Amino acid sequence: MKWNAWGDPAAARPLSDGIRSLLREALGVEGPPTPDLSPDQVRLRPSALSDADRDALAGVVGADFCRVDEHSRLLHAGGKSTLDLLRRRQPEQDAPDAVVLPADEDQIAEILRICGSRRIAVVPFGGGTSVVGGLDPIRGEFGSVVALDLRRLNRLIWLDEVSQLAELSAGMTGPAAEETLRARGFSLGHFPQSFEFASIGGFAATRSSGQNSAGYGRFNDMVRGVRAITPTGVLDLGRAPESAAGPDLRHLLIGSEGVFGVITRVRVRVRPVPEAVRYEAWSFPDFATGTAALRAVTQIGTGPTVIRLSDEAETGVNLATTDNIGDQSITGGCLAITVFEGTAAHAESRHAETAAVLAAHGGTSLGEEPARAWEHGRFSAPYLRDSLLSAGALCETLETATTWSNIPTLKAAVTDALTSTLGESGTSALVMCHISHVYPTGASLYFTVVAAQRGNPIEQWRTAKAAASDAMMRHGGTITHHHAVGADHRPWMRDEVGGLGVDILRAVKATLDPAGILNPGKLIP
Repeated sequence: MKWNAWGDPAAARPLSDGIRSLLREALGVEGPPTPDLSPDQVRLRPSALSDADRDALAGVVGADFCRVDEHSRLLHAGGKSTLDLLRRRQPEQDAPDAVVLPADEDQIAEILRICGSRRIAVVPFGGGTSVVGGLDPIRGEFGSVVALDLRRLNRLIWLDEVSQLAELSAGMTGPAAEETLRARGFSLGHFPQSFEFASIGGFAATRSSGQNSAGYGRFNDMVRGVRAITPTGVLDLGRAPESAAGPDLRHLLIGSEGVFGVITRVRVRVRPVPEAVRYEAWSFPDFATGTAALRAVTQIGTGPTVIRLSDEAETGVNLATTDNIGDQSITGGCLAITVFEGTAAHAESRHAETAAVLAAHGGTSLGEEPARAWEHGRFSAPYLRDSLLSAGALCETLETATTWSNIPTLKAAVTDALTSTLGESGTSALVMCHISHVYPTGASLYFTVVAAQRGNPIEQWRTAKAAASDAMMRHGGTITHHHAVGADHRPWMRDEVGGLGVDILRAVKATLDPAGILNPGKLIP
């Protein structure tokens, strides 16, 4: 990915006339674009890694795979949140002191031994797509920090076609995994918005949720086993499909964000490549009606692979069909998207049953085209954020989840926190929301916020995000549904799990990483 933006530079998206008009008229964003810095305009904090430390690490991985040059360090300076990208626009920046690229588990174990003995912090690095500060090069009490890049652990280890299980290396990206599995007739079916760049290990370490979650579940539902190298030994968990042998220790690693160990292999459930796909979009008169319809579909269990609902603001901007943002091709109401995969007969039967429920709950069919348009552009939105930031707009996403009965209260509270806090900074705010992950008892709420940059944009967004996070905690939401905790959500973890929960996390950390070298400053308060 580009060092100071999301993804492939060739896929960058200029702002359309419709978006520029919206920014100018609704938010007061005008003026020439902010020029990007070139890498040679950036001054990095000098590497604090001593020659002896570098030689010790290079002795494990080879000199070519222990890198202290500024380009390599800059590419590992953090993730891709709005805060990360705003920091990339500053002339002085922090970065890890070195980037180390191990080839196998033995090298990882030796790197952890060296770093533990030499007091070097280690940040496991997969695809680099964290949006919660999960890759920040925080040194804490350590003199230096290295990024442990897992890209060389990149293969399908084995595939059991009878059991529909596969073991994948943690550094394999989503597209590489899909391409490799599809060559054998199978698919993982996990497609978060970060899919094009994120890694298998990252999916597990952050408890990721993909856009097909209604049909295939979250990534933690797909994980059957996980292997990690820790400073005190190897954890290899998940012997059978299910077990009653005590608490499920896999979940110490799923969602652990690299603070307990370095995930190296993930065993996942796979499924045959779907024979057929059906699409249908729907319109509901308002968000409450659409929410009730999604709840009915989920609780009855009609089985769409994808079901999502945009609120009035998101529908009005046409955010779901990203190629047409700012165009008024869909006017009024709330847009819902449904997709069904499987055998032709199965996809057809589930489509028919879902359509009947949605129609009975006030939905009007819009046909296939808006649903196909959503799928075509579903990985494009982060590119638009880059252009918005350059144009002087503030743009970011945040998400939570709650019970069905609490959705109206939580949605209103978070929206009010964002609009009032950004209003105090001197800008109107456009707050959009959609439901994209559904469960029998509740659903996620995914917010997109656009405002004008005012004053110090980093502090402007930090203040707004803190107000929204406080609102989530006060009004029955979770601090994160699928973006993970990282450094950004860490201040709310005690509210999330309680004091005793924090003590448990610290006890696990002390057992697996007694020196505390792994990803300091993340997850655990």
